[in-house]
Amino acid sequence: MIQIKILNTDILSDNWYILKKVTYEVTEKDGNTAVQSREAYDRGNGATILLYNKAQSSVILTRQFRLPTYINGNPDGMLIECCAGLLDKDNPEDCIRKETEEETGYKITDVKKVFEAYMSPGSVTEILYFFVAEYAKEMKVSDGGGLAHENENIEVLELPFSEALQMVKTGEIKDGKTIMLLQYAQLASLV
Repeated sequence: MIQIKILNTDILSDNWYILKKVTYEVTEKDGNTAVQSREAYDRGNGATILLYNKAQSSVILTRQFRLPTYINGNPDGMLIECCAGLLDKDNPEDCIRKETEEETGYKITDVKKVFEAYMSPGSVTEILYFFVAEYAKEMKVSDGGGLAHENENIEVLELPFSEALQMVKTGEIKDGKTIMLLQYAQLASLV
């Protein structure tokens, strides 16, 4: 087992989130040591959810502009994805209930945590908590779309489950968390 000793942490940026340069000493299994340096982006932990309706065989997804995808070749920067948000000071369940109502307009109560994962552990500290919840038309309390003061402009999409799966195959859905939850739903026969 290797051992890690943090030697120094420098803040490179704290403009939007925190970008750190961490210098650390690694002691390998054989006892050899080496000093290494890496950058890590700390944006906090988050939660994501797939809303599904078993009777209709449908799911709720969102579409919004994502600058990093635009910079990396997505022609319009729009991304289809599951509802998600940062925990801030909330626990994962409270966070995802709040984000679901803000982004999709559905007020849900019964959420099921299905797993948690590091999404990009080579550079980002975030743990993402994954949830599923069943939705029904009577749970719709607003149009959703996100919060204006957070500059969110979110389109809510209700899609047949089979179409969402096909959109993964065609590349119309390229968001990792969304692909993971759609595949979970398929494997668990939720929809």
